[in-house]
Amino acid sequence: MGLPPPAPLLLGLLLLQGVPRPLGGDLVFIPAFMRMTGPAASASLVGRTEDVTVSLALLQDKEGLLPVPACGVLTNEAGEWSLTVTPSVNALDVTVRMKRGLQRCFSETDSFSESPCIVQTLLVSASRNSSCLAHLLIRVEIYANSSLAHNASENVTVIPSQVYQPLGPCPCNLTANACDVRCCCDQECSSDLTELFREACFTGVFGGDVNPQFDQLCSVQEPYRTPGWFPFLCVQSSLANSPFLGYFYDGSVSSRQHIAFEVHLHTDYRDFSDFGYKQGDPVMTLDKAYLTIPQVSLAGQCMQDAPVAFLQNFDVLCATNLEVYQEQDDIINVKIKNGAVGGIVQPKVIYEEAADPDKFITSTEILFSNESTSRNVNVEEHYIFRWNNNTISEINVKIIRAEINAHQKGIMTQRFTVKFLSYNSDNEEEFSGNPGYQLGKPVRALNTNKMNNVTTLYLWQSAGRGLCTSATFKPILFGENALSGCLLEVGIHENCTRLRENAVELLDSLIQATHVAMRGNSDYNDPSDGWLEIIRVDAPDTVVDPSAGANGSCMDIPTQLHIRILISDAGAVEGITQQEILGVQTRFSSVNWQFHCGLTCEDKADLLPVSASVQFIKIPAQVPRPLSRFQINFTEYDCNRNEVCWPQLLYPLTRYYQGEPYSQCVAKGLLLVSFFILAAFLSNPWTRTCRA
Repeated sequence: MGLPPPAPLLLGLLLLQGVPRPLGGDLVFIPAFMRMTGPAASASLVGRTEDVTVSLALLQDKEGLLPVPACGVLTNEAGEWSLTVTPSVNALDVTVRMKRGLQRCFSETDSFSESPCIVQTLLVSASRNSSCLAHLLIRVEIYANSSLAHNASENVTVIPSQVYQPLGPCPCNLTANACDVRCCCDQECSSDLTELFREACFTGVFGGDVNPQFDQLCSVQEPYRTPGWFPFLCVQSSLANSPFLGYFYDGSVSSRQHIAFEVHLHTDYRDFSDFGYKQGDPVMTLDKAYLTIPQVSLAGQCMQDAPVAFLQNFDVLCATNLEVYQEQDDIINVKIKNGAVGGIVQPKVIYEEAADPDKFITSTEILFSNESTSRNVNVEEHYIFRWNNNTISEINVKIIRAEINAHQKGIMTQRFTVKFLSYNSDNEEEFSGNPGYQLGKPVRALNTNKMNNVTTLYLWQSAGRGLCTSATFKPILFGENALSGCLLEVGIHENCTRLRENAVELLDSLIQATHVAMRGNSDYNDPSDGWLEIIRVDAPDTVVDPSAGANGSCMDIPTQLHIRILISDAGAVEGITQQEILGVQTRFSSVNWQFHCGLTCEDKADLLPVSASVQFIKIPAQVPRPLSRFQINFTEYDCNRNEVCWPQLLYPLTRYYQGEPYSQCVAKGLLLVSFFILAAFLSNPWTRTCRA
């Protein structure tokens, strides 16, 4: 019968010797046995550690047996290993560390080995007066790590063009000039090393499958999924010619003014202004650069060099630190292309002085200096572009400046507005469409009582604590459902009747108009030019309860205003669908209010949330046609459920296409058909038939 392995046998003896000792306050290592796979390992010696000496010994196997532990020779070093003891609270922290690291395990020529490169047994002993009190057995088994076999290169990685090849063909290749375990696409792994983890390779994109097979390939279609016509329309192509290549955004932005020591990077500006502007095209200058005005991004940051888009208005506020504020180039010296070949328009600039500069600057601090110099800063810039078809005919700019101390600190709030108006409009009245509404334009409104100059419907735009007293208004935009609200301060002894009146008055302040425009260009001076009366559903009358409000509660408080706007398609102009408003209804919703007390009901204001919502409901212009039996049974031909839409095979010739007038589409289609017929008659089979 064979002997048991030496390490487990010695471990059992050590455990029998040391486990009962913590109960009596004696010394013991925690843990008593460790398997070490790295260059360092730590354990704790707990118990009565006064006058305790810790030593390290390297045990040598002799015919499969380990020697009996002895504490006669005390040392903190054993060959390649060193011992460090650090006192802590009621314990000693013991750390065993390799002196020379793991460089002996690695070689640039040797391949990865299945057996460990270091196999040793270490014994840490705790003694007092040469008497052994506790032992820690450490089994060292260290394997070679191929990632440490080579020094990583710090050269800059050359990024390939994403149009022609993937950016990362092997994403799991994380270490340069070294083999990454389980990364089968790593070219730096030898065949012998790859065989060790071939069954556990990373899968998916991280494992190197960056060119997945696409459904249009003839070789990837499974039999049960393949339609009958697939062999005639499938694609024979290699995976290197993948449709996923180039699927990224390659945009261009306007470059900042670079400092002298920075390298200037050329930006490829795409200038199509000589052929006329289209909605959304950047406005170009004579120097073939973008006309830039600060704008706010989706993340809320202020971009100083944002291009101005044709026919896109905006009104933004930007916060700027006065310490880093730099004056922009004077717009009066900029020459802007008007959209025609060789056409130039020069902005007309008007300067005004701000009446109250402190309104734009917060956290003011002036550094006192011997020189009392001043400087001018632009607090508001208003741009008005006059357009005619696809050209810009005139640009008017009004800049409001403020004079401040040159050493003044603080945050300055700047306002930038851009508005595009038609060339033949006498005033700055802005249409919301011509004739139908455009998405994102304000809903036009009118008050026939002439008591106020209301031109649109509003929602709240809360600021600060969100109180209704500090909230501002923002217009309701056509086609955009929205929800806004604010907080109304209410006391514990609030009168319920007065609370209802205040809530109704607050909600009615959003809808001060009596009519809304059916179209985006309805005339304010002509009430008969497509103006619809707003249908108002008043708040329900509530029976007054004399005891209400005494205990901090009120019934049926109108706190929600629902605005429903019915819209529909009213035809098309040059292939563009025109939408109009059919009706507007406002309705209140009530809640029961109860004052919220903490541990005690103190006489302080409670917050009552008040909200308003707007919903656009599209009504079809005509009753939709019922589905035929063919459309119900054969869903593979439904364009809304499948990527392949057979009913739109000749899409430019159908009514679905609205990019051009229908007559032009038919003419171009007939011309294309005539070319096909001519090519068929001049082809080789017809020539042979005529010769015969």
